[in-house]
Amino acid sequence: MTSRRTRPQRPRTVFRDLHGLLLLDKPAGMSSNQALQRVRHLLRARKAGHTGALDPLATGLLPICLGEGTKLAGHLLGNAKAYRTRARLGRTTDTADADGQTLLERPVPPLDAEGIEQALRPLRGRIRQRPPVYSALKQGGEPLYAKARRGETVEVPEREVEVHALELQAIGGDWVDLHVVCGSGTYVRSLVTDLGEALGCGAHVEVLRRLWVQPFTDPRMVTLDALQAMDEATRESRVLPVEAGLTDWRRLSLDAAQARELGHGRPVVVREPAGEVAVFDGTGRALGLCRIEADGRLRVNRLFSWASGGGQGATAP
Repeated sequence: MTSRRTRPQRPRTVFRDLHGLLLLDKPAGMSSNQALQRVRHLLRARKAGHTGALDPLATGLLPICLGEGTKLAGHLLGNAKAYRTRARLGRTTDTADADGQTLLERPVPPLDAEGIEQALRPLRGRIRQRPPVYSALKQGGEPLYAKARRGETVEVPEREVEVHALELQAIGGDWVDLHVVCGSGTYVRSLVTDLGEALGCGAHVEVLRRLWVQPFTDPRMVTLDALQAMDEATRESRVLPVEAGLTDWRRLSLDAAQARELGHGRPVVVREPAGEVAVFDGTGRALGLCRIEADGRLRVNRLFSWASGGGQGATAP
């Protein structure tokens, strides 16, 4: 009689409350959600989210929001972002990047900086852009890529986006390198597609790297491999406090009495101009995101848990 071998059980991860932001350098070949889950398990964070998906082909900055830091995700998602991309000319694909199937191949004309600049000019500023069919945008509650993978015909309407900068960096025989700074909702794949059509040969994204996301314009990123190799204390030291994600917000400091009233849901009136603000207490700890109304009243958008006396600050042991 033989005994059946059983695999040793992996110890279950014991999650804990951990609050802050981690600036991940996402590797190629992995979805943003896969990268997020790796980070979450390495840090044993009970709650986590990211601020705008990168395609599996793409690398670079993926801010990971942990715990109460997830309350900043919508704000960071809407911020400006910068990319470096290589557009490969002469081939269009169904995904508009190198991971897709070829749709059409065309000869590449002779390239020079003047001709490329002429093609780039209409793609700057406030422009109308059609997002890729293979994207996470939803129609009827379902991502477009799911419909496309089933072979359904997908009509994607154009929308207005902001391209702050689109600069030529280098030219090869059948490729160009570009530097892109753009607003929320802009697809670099669509910019490259439109550039290829303007040049008459088609194009797709071969390389894409996100360089920064405002306010992290000079980010100290960490790779998954490096994070894996660290001990727990060192990993935790790479988690930034939530305040790091608020440096581009207008700041409003409250005294102890006002902070207490705000945390308990009672009215607070300030003598400040109307508008959106990040609210801090006298120690410099962020309490939440609010709007100052015309009469000086603070209207709460999001409060961090510790504003009412509960929870911890940037991290939890």
